[in-house]
Amino acid sequence: MSSSTLELARQLIQIDSITPDDKGCQTILCDRLSAIGFACEQIDFNDVQNLWARLGDSDPLFVFAGHTDVVPTGPIEQWRYPPFDATVVDNTLYGRGSADMKSSIAAMVCACEQLLAGQPELKGSIAFLITSDEEGPAVDGTVRVIDALQQRGEHIDWCLVGEPSSTKTVGDVIKNGRRGSLGGVLTVYGQQGHIAYPHLAANPIHLFAPALNELMAIEWDKGNDFFPPTSFQISNINAGTGATNVIPGELEVVFNLRFSTETTDAEIRRRVEAVLDKHQLRYDLQWNLSGQPFLTAEGELVDATQAAIEEICGVKTELSTAGGTSDGRFIAPTSAQVVELGPVNESIHKIDENTDIVELERLTQIYLRILEKLLT
Repeated sequence: MSSSTLELARQLIQIDSITPDDKGCQTILCDRLSAIGFACEQIDFNDVQNLWARLGDSDPLFVFAGHTDVVPTGPIEQWRYPPFDATVVDNTLYGRGSADMKSSIAAMVCACEQLLAGQPELKGSIAFLITSDEEGPAVDGTVRVIDALQQRGEHIDWCLVGEPSSTKTVGDVIKNGRRGSLGGVLTVYGQQGHIAYPHLAANPIHLFAPALNELMAIEWDKGNDFFPPTSFQISNINAGTGATNVIPGELEVVFNLRFSTETTDAEIRRRVEAVLDKHQLRYDLQWNLSGQPFLTAEGELVDATQAAIEEICGVKTELSTAGGTSDGRFIAPTSAQVVELGPVNESIHKIDENTDIVELERLTQIYLRILEKLLT
């Protein structure tokens, strides 16, 4: 099977744009979009490339958002097909970025090409916000472009992020929100000493243990119809010199809370620090808020997306807020309606990442139908 969407997806996948290096992907997109009337602009910061391409200047504004950067391949010798060859076998496209999310971007571009080939009179505008800094720190990408757009008065009404949202078949799940993410690096201070003389030392592991039990027992909230309860999870605990006869002087604990709209990052910080203070620990705590929770519970975008999926695929889609963070967290606070819809996510970030090319064609048609419903 050959199609415009497949060929563009293959062209993008063949570029080894490991974050944050775009390596020319956005130039390809700009060429395609310029040919159908989009005005393309690079809004770059430091080493990050960001493409803003807009067609029209009237409201409402519909935005396709995505990223051209990909995660590293891991051991290339373990791949069935080279990760940047974009190999097609048995209706499956293999390659890094085939699911996350170069195929989505290709489908977005081709949907716009098909829409505009009919020369419709659009009731609004279409734009693309494409970054090369989603898989990395995400500090010079979408978040900064949104700031720049707001400063010059460009407001997004509807935003479709092409992240791989689907579970078993394209369109069976769309993300209409995401949990917030608040991380912490906690250092608990004790007193190093000989393990045979504990009375002359203070073991930070022992000192922290009661506080850890209390933190694990906290019910942060009960969640709601769209979000599960907030979850406190520890990812790393490190202490010790490597010797078996030395009580460590410091303990480092790395933790994260994925939180719902039922609580705030300020409330979480307050409660965590209250527990640490209650147990009279000497500590340092560095917080990192990587995203606030957001939710598009209802509205024109959710309605149009669900209807388009049912028309094209015969699927009644499930609304979900599960999973990690996405760049939607930077767009939703502007009051835009945001949904995420893309390929099946089973293989993302894995060896032999892949996507079904038949479903890729369906994704293109879904995107096209959403545009038709909202703007024509």
